[in-house]
Order: sequence, then structure tokens, then C-alpha cells
Amino acid sequence: MSTDHQRYSTENQSDAIKHYAEQHGIEIVRTYSDQGKSGLNIQGRDGLKQLIDDIQSSQADFEVVLVYDISESSHSLQLQ
Repeated sequence: MSTDHQRYSTENQSDAIKHYAEQHGIEIVRTYSDQGKSGLNIQGRDGLKQLIDDIQSSQADFEVVLVYDISESSHSLQLQ
């Protein structure tokens, strides 16, 4: 397994986000995850779709979204 792949594993991302939240006094109340999915498009990204739906429908019970990394490839992600 490459070092880069290990860095971006779902488990490592979750650990890094938990650590950040603890250091900044943020309580994690919900996690949205799309394991093994590319950031290039929204197809098959049920976790991301649910996050967007919850925010747009005012169903979110949180005020902050923590994201491990937004790569260059996801900057052009089209949400429809």
C-alpha cells in the first residue's frame, strides 16, 4: 500500500478529523462517508448526496462540516 493511499484511507481521514475536532472543541454528531469513491463526480456518492440533502432541507443538526481534504479534482464537482 502506498504512503499516499494510506494517508487518504477512510480510517485515517476519520482519525484525522476526530483529532482536529477534539483539538478545537467540536463535537462530531454525524458522519457522512463514501468509502472507495472518487471525488470526480457525485454518482454513487450516497453519503455526499445525503449531506447536501440534509443541509438544503434544513434537516441538519449541525453547524459545521469537517472535511479531510478537498483535492483539485473535486473543485470542479458539479452538484445537480
